[in-house]
Amino acid sequence: MSETLHPQHTALSLAASGVPVLPLRRGKVPFGNCPACADNACGGRPNMKTPGPCRCPGVCHAWAAASTDPAVIVSPAWAAAWRRAVCVGYHPGGAGLTVVDLDDADAIAWARTALPATRTVPTTRGEHWIYRGAMASRNAVRPGVDIKSTMAYARYLGPGTGVMANLPDAVRALAVKEPSPARLAAVVAPAGPGGGECPHRTPAYLERGIAMAVQRITGARSAIHATVYGAFLAVLSKHGRCGCLTDAHVARLFAAAQSKGETARHCVDAWTNAHATLGL
Repeated sequence: MSETLHPQHTALSLAASGVPVLPLRRGKVPFGNCPACADNACGGRPNMKTPGPCRCPGVCHAWAAASTDPAVIVSPAWAAAWRRAVCVGYHPGGAGLTVVDLDDADAIAWARTALPATRTVPTTRGEHWIYRGAMASRNAVRPGVDIKSTMAYARYLGPGTGVMANLPDAVRALAVKEPSPARLAAVVAPAGPGGGECPHRTPAYLERGIAMAVQRITGARSAIHATVYGAFLAVLSKHGRCGCLTDAHVARLFAAAQSKGETARHCVDAWTNAHATLGL
């Protein structure tokens, strides 16, 4: 669907395909809160970080206002916003998508060597690479690269080209806020006399264990804290004493947890608590 059409028409087409949309004003930014919701007076969606109890019919709260309901999109409450809108925004995470926003030629060159090919949409200065799967959003994960998925919005610039790929671990890992080197060294240091060699037959055994833990975490639909802790505990119960776990293994586990909304601090705490529970 071309942006040469009225933005509302584009929005309705996207919404019909399950993509939550919202109007964007000049500057490609969301409309501000209405007077009833200003300064969080409505009691919901503080700082636009999480959906709350507010049921404002207007285009309030940025990404949290995005909707797939055609009755909302054409409602009188949204009409004034559409008249002033310059383009359509959408909530990637709400559609089960992740946008890797590449701002310049250097970022695009990096992506072509570091990330799997997927659907690509040209932007004013760079490209959007769109993957199937949602994760935590984070800006400036590296020079010229932002990640837009949950709790974020992106500008719709057309359908793009190429086949959409599943969200890879390489993208999830970009959003991991690494603990300080000292804390990370503390949580991955071998606790037993293993001498750095895994006694569990082959390296494939460790790889299989890490992959199963990642799948367990990313597949969780509830009790995320408990699931993350349980997965960490399972890995450490097998490999916590042999010295075979590396920073890269821990980063994969932490990336999986953060893709489900966990913080870096919680990951470190859960990993440390699992060590303590096992007496490592």
